[in-house]
Amino acid sequence: MSGTPSKSPLDSARRRRATLGVNGRSRSKAAVGPCSDPMAPVPTQITRVIRETPDTLTFQLAPARGHAFQPGQFNMLWLRGVGELPISISGDPSRPEQLVHTVRAVGGVSITMQGLKKGDWLGIRGPYGNAWPVEEARGQDVLLVAGGLGLAPLRPAIYHVLANRSQYRRVAILYGARSPEDMLYRKELPRWAERDVWIQSTVDRRSLGWSGNVGLVTGLFKNLSLDPDRTVAMVCGPEVMMRFAIRDLAALGLPTTAMYVSMERNMKCGLGLCGQCQYGHLHVCKDGPVFRFDRVASLFELREV
Repeated sequence: MSGTPSKSPLDSARRRRATLGVNGRSRSKAAVGPCSDPMAPVPTQITRVIRETPDTLTFQLAPARGHAFQPGQFNMLWLRGVGELPISISGDPSRPEQLVHTVRAVGGVSITMQGLKKGDWLGIRGPYGNAWPVEEARGQDVLLVAGGLGLAPLRPAIYHVLANRSQYRRVAILYGARSPEDMLYRKELPRWAERDVWIQSTVDRRSLGWSGNVGLVTGLFKNLSLDPDRTVAMVCGPEVMMRFAIRDLAALGLPTTAMYVSMERNMKCGLGLCGQCQYGHLHVCKDGPVFRFDRVASLFELREV
């Protein structure tokens, strides 16, 4: 992983701020509010920065007019002079006035974003994409399987299910991370368990003080009491993790029509114009990022599609 650039990562954010009015709004009316240009980012101020792990931050932003979204959708985050990247919205869909993104430092833009602070600015485009099947899952058991950063895209679905807990049957969350220090939302996990939710977590490697499970997240499936005819599974994480999760859920009798995966993958524009996220005959940004697994089963094992 690259280190922090020698030039301050705040430089571009400060330059962006210099083009804005004191209240953060552009001096040009054309850049304020709804814009006819779908590629134009809307400047949005960071109101809070939370350090989740050594290389992952959660940014809370305050959109001027709110930012309604559905669980599973993503935004394009833009940093002036650096670039933009697609990031799933990881906040509560019932709170459009508070926009939340969890970002891991894995590339030029995301590494630079690690230097942003409260009061800095990001450009936002979106929301884009489709949603987790939270409506279709009403009256069903809900199984959410997350690996690593995959918990972030699933978090809005968790918020939605918890806010409407009586409309779902059993709810289970299985979460795997590299180590206890790499786990996201550690303070929230026990609170979710208090809401009639069965939660199991595991890590690849144990560290001092960890007394929980060690091993792959799919190893937790042995503890499941699964009703294949009444379960909807939502799976998000590295592709190899999702591949094994789908295989093991199928072995437990869950049909592919009841499994959903998020395939965020090399997206560049969010509008299906650049072709970077083409996945066989599909575009992840327009047809996904959430797919019912039977739609992508024939492509899922392929590496270059």
